[in-house]
Amino acid sequence: MRIAVLADTHVNILEDLSKKIIDALSTVDLIIHAGDFTDVQLLKELKGLRMVKAVQGNMDSRELKIMLPAKEIVEIENKRIGITHGSGGPGGIEERVRKVFESDRIDIIVYGHSHQSQNKALEDVLLFNPGKATDSFGILTINGGIKGEIISSRG
Repeated sequence: MRIAVLADTHVNILEDLSKKIIDALSTVDLIIHAGDFTDVQLLKELKGLRMVKAVQGNMDSRELKIMLPAKEIVEIENKRIGITHGSGGPGGIEERVRKVFESDRIDIIVYGHSHQSQNKALEDVLLFNPGKATDSFGILTINGGIKGEIISSRG
């Protein structure tokens, strides 16, 4: 399964995302958004393309915060993906997002907030932040194992 991972899009509509992201969305089975859409219209448009799993971010509208959870766990091919936005400054964000799922068995933690991409395994958990959508996005491939890739959304 191929999963597009977005966070911190900070746009109102799909066409405000880069062509690279929009093209990639047509090649995946699922879209994960780790918060900070800012407007509900983007969520609606993403759902028109693929199934979407999403959480709220600190910059999201009141409407989105009512619609979306702060934390979500999705199971795909026996791999458990924890999704949260993140909080606080960039320093220590890895520890804070891990704490969100400390009582859950998780294989991957997808988060955003810091605007800094991350694709690293720490104690058998893949910490995956696609970065700010104007700079980058992610592709997770789950096929027995887990492969994460950060892709520049520019150009």
